[in-house]
Amino acid sequence: MLRDGDVVLRPWRDEDIESARLGHDEEIALWLGLSATAPSPEQLQRELADRRRAYADDRRAVSFVVERDGRIAGTVEVRVVDGTGHVSWALYAGHRGRGTATRGLRLLIAYAFEVLGLHRVQAYVAQDNHRSLRVASRAGLRREGLLRGRELRHGVRSDDVLMARLADDPDAQSRDGFIAMLNAGLPTKRVICQGVLRDRDHRILLCELTYKREWDLPGGVVERHESPATGLERELTEELGVDLVPVELVTVNWLPAWRGWDDACVFVFDVGVVDAALVETMVLQPTEIRAVHWCTAAQVAEHAAAATARLLGRLENGTSVSPYLEDAEDTTSSERS
Repeated sequence: MLRDGDVVLRPWRDEDIESARLGHDEEIALWLGLSATAPSPEQLQRELADRRRAYADDRRAVSFVVERDGRIAGTVEVRVVDGTGHVSWALYAGHRGRGTATRGLRLLIAYAFEVLGLHRVQAYVAQDNHRSLRVASRAGLRREGLLRGRELRHGVRSDDVLMARLADDPDAQSRDGFIAMLNAGLPTKRVICQGVLRDRDHRILLCELTYKREWDLPGGVVERHESPATGLERELTEELGVDLVPVELVTVNWLPAWRGWDDACVFVFDVGVVDAALVETMVLQPTEIRAVHWCTAAQVAEHAAAATARLLGRLENGTSVSPYLEDAEDTTSSERS
């Protein structure tokens, strides 16, 4: 028996079958891919026998009843596959929303590490099952990725989130564990760095790309733990073979989702004025850059994406550029009015 105050994990008993049958409801059926009809006592008896055989077989699966205040509230289970514990849980009707599942899952994970000697436990949680995703996070499981179309539920392929915890991860209720859990699960925003490079005739350099028809400013995606300015220096070196340093930040431009790309924040830097002949010395990365062009305002309008053309149009016309734009539009109240 495992205990956390009034929450207890204990082995199944024959008399638990009726409570499990009555606790079955549409939510359990939805997320476990089961029939909405409550299982029969005979079916549950067979499942209980299977659990006992799995436990006897070197504990390849261990299932507990979850009790709170002496009442059966649900079940938790760990199945050992190739040395990894696959955990699952279900709370019966009338017992959700009180933190019982989180506390029960914490007890199960501690049992998997301390008694079964496992190094890793994991769970597959339906992407739309927000309640269970919160339970997993609060129990210390970290989001590791999305498995598209992993599970067939009610005839429909659904995406599952892979959540996992290692034995040597910091405790979920400690400061380090809490930060690690948040860091793994918080939304991430794509960051792009771009440079405005001019020649002495005030033309702007645009790159003709291999993967989209619009021409764009030189730059690219900022890598993990890399600053936007450093990322731009790296991209200019990798894609154009030139060593240029950003002079100053022009603006930060948020771009909405577009043609299959997620939204992104673009840091646009001024990288100065150079001799037009610089392009003759550039070494282009052939997988991404087809050609580079010094463009007039008319050529920018013809070849660049609308947001890029709007932004560069502001610079060309000497319009004051806000330090923050959305889709190259000023978001200040005076501009919108």
